[in-house]
Amino acid sequence: MNSKTIQMPREVHIGPNVLDEIGKICKNLRLFDEALVVSGFHTFDVAGRQTVDALESSDFGVEVVKVKDASIESVEMVQDKIANASVVLGVGGGKIIDVAKLASTNAHSYFLSVPTTASHDGIASPMASIKNDKGSISKNANSPMAVVADTGIINTAPFRLIASGCADIVSNYTAIKDWKLAYRLKNEDYSESAAALSEMTAKLIINSSDSIKEGLEESARIVVKSLFSSGMAISIAGSSRPASGSEHLFSHALDRVAKKPALHGEQCGVGTIMMMHLHGGDWRSIRNILKTIGAPTTASELGIDDDDIVDALTMAHTIRPERYTILGDNGLTREAAIKLAKKTEII
Repeated sequence: MNSKTIQMPREVHIGPNVLDEIGKICKNLRLFDEALVVSGFHTFDVAGRQTVDALESSDFGVEVVKVKDASIESVEMVQDKIANASVVLGVGGGKIIDVAKLASTNAHSYFLSVPTTASHDGIASPMASIKNDKGSISKNANSPMAVVADTGIINTAPFRLIASGCADIVSNYTAIKDWKLAYRLKNEDYSESAAALSEMTAKLIINSSDSIKEGLEESARIVVKSLFSSGMAISIAGSSRPASGSEHLFSHALDRVAKKPALHGEQCGVGTIMMMHLHGGDWRSIRNILKTIGAPTTASELGIDDDDIVDALTMAHTIRPERYTILGDNGLTREAAIKLAKKTEII
């Protein structure tokens, strides 16, 4: 039997004001001297400057690089800046974290994840989503050495981002159904423990849906813990299978066809409603949970044209042909896609 390496963060710090401790956290991890802070132009003001101050107060020399998007060009720009840094810190949303994660992996440097939002499960996973001219591609990367999630800061982000993170986690349900299908029909590798952790994480969000409210720091804490747990399922599996199935293929297809795509988690949530119907599951329950959380459940709530929903459904199976899902090898006809979207009241 081949050996398998499972990467996980050594430390996870979740709570209000933990960002002030980041210098001490780095020292405790035996990281010294130089640090590179990767942030966005907005997120630097939200948390990047505070990160720099905390590092400098612990005697780190700090260089800052700001990026605009999650592109290969951004990854290369960050990689060129790493040089003598003992650690790279990604301070921002999913795009910033993915860029810093992949650049540090390529440069064989340690990486700390410092999320300012709770909008998707990339904060702790060994995967990075990078844009190219065809949309998004998933790249293998190293898991962060530590996650430092200041829920006081995350709670100040628009609630739409937290709701999007919840929808991303709820989508684990159809991702696992697709994975089991691929295991049965294609003999794909399958991990019971990763699947169980992924489903448990989705169940936690569903059971907590009534208490996830705007302005509550505890809501941010619940969602961050769940996103971390979902990332751990990905680490155990060695692939994104526990958290990415047909609903994610639909979302990636929307990224390509929509004039202005919605948030990743929002799109995955809507995709989950439709893919649960294809699986013969309780899609109405999924829709009601998303409504309770405050996530979109229709094309109009996503701000996306009905035709784009249908186009994305018909092309979703082509996004990752090697990833078998309920969409099969040939996907949906246009007529079937329209019927599905109307039946689930997406359009």
